[in-house]
Amino acid sequence: MKVLTRAGFAGLFICATALFAACSDSNSTTDTTVVVETTVSEVAYPVTAGGVTLETQPMRIVSLSPTHTEMLYAIGAGDQVVAVDEYSNFPAEAVALGTKLSGYEPNVESIAGYQPDLVVISYDPGNLVEQLNALDIPVYIGNGASSLEQAYEQIEQLGALTGHLDVAVQLTSQMQADIDAAVAASSVSATAMGESITYFYELDNTYYTVTSNTFVGQIFKLFGLENIADGVEEGNDYPQLSSEVIVSSNPTMIFLADTKCCAQTPETVSVRDGWQKMDAVVNKNIVQLDDDIASRWGPRVVELVKSISDALALVAAGK
Repeated sequence: MKVLTRAGFAGLFICATALFAACSDSNSTTDTTVVVETTVSEVAYPVTAGGVTLETQPMRIVSLSPTHTEMLYAIGAGDQVVAVDEYSNFPAEAVALGTKLSGYEPNVESIAGYQPDLVVISYDPGNLVEQLNALDIPVYIGNGASSLEQAYEQIEQLGALTGHLDVAVQLTSQMQADIDAAVAASSVSATAMGESITYFYELDNTYYTVTSNTFVGQIFKLFGLENIADGVEEGNDYPQLSSEVIVSSNPTMIFLADTKCCAQTPETVSVRDGWQKMDAVVNKNIVQLDDDIASRWGPRVVELVKSISDALALVAAGK
């Protein structure tokens, strides 16, 4: 099966021997992204992706990152996963493994006990990578994505490493198409309504939030929304706002990403002192999000985009 994949997404893993005879034959686009044609079914090892080189296909993968656990199962590598961390609660197959390794305070002996041929993490707590490498256990680090492009890149890198590049490329292409469709289908935007739509994104019930510079914030920018947290605290993209600042900003919409952790609902928000007269409360434009989906940059980010699109459609209907 032939596909078009972008070298820019996958960290130039496609230049690895066994994928292509010569990367110099690729055509460059104007945005420096290399677009190449490959028969992904011909992918063979060794493969290099995301700074990791594997000599053979990994068949005993340990994931200490909920986001990457979702990615691995979505690209068809679930059968190769033997253990996950305690917060990897999706999909059900990962939960069924019954493993509860710690991703925050990982125990090297516990990880090594699963005899992994690849460990996947989202950051290096302490000297975990050094300790695992000393045991000849390769480690893939997929830091928190700052953009959708970086999320796609990590999915394709894992696809290359696990032997599922074709599925990974199809997945990222479908994600892009679904996100584009959700944005296009939205019947409302700041421009279309002729007025700015502002929002407050709640990480927890102590009013920590995000700015437009974050991964989540950039998703909201796709819809032309204005974040009330922007510029409030210079240099801090995860500021804690005061109730007074939020009330005075009078956001059009409130998005709750703390419905699981903190049991927040439109009802709990509406009874907060001083919040009753805010536009978002009066017009019932308080949106409940799934904490997990909102905090991860994996395949289910499409669901977050659709939730925003659906909420905006309701705002438009109420105007």
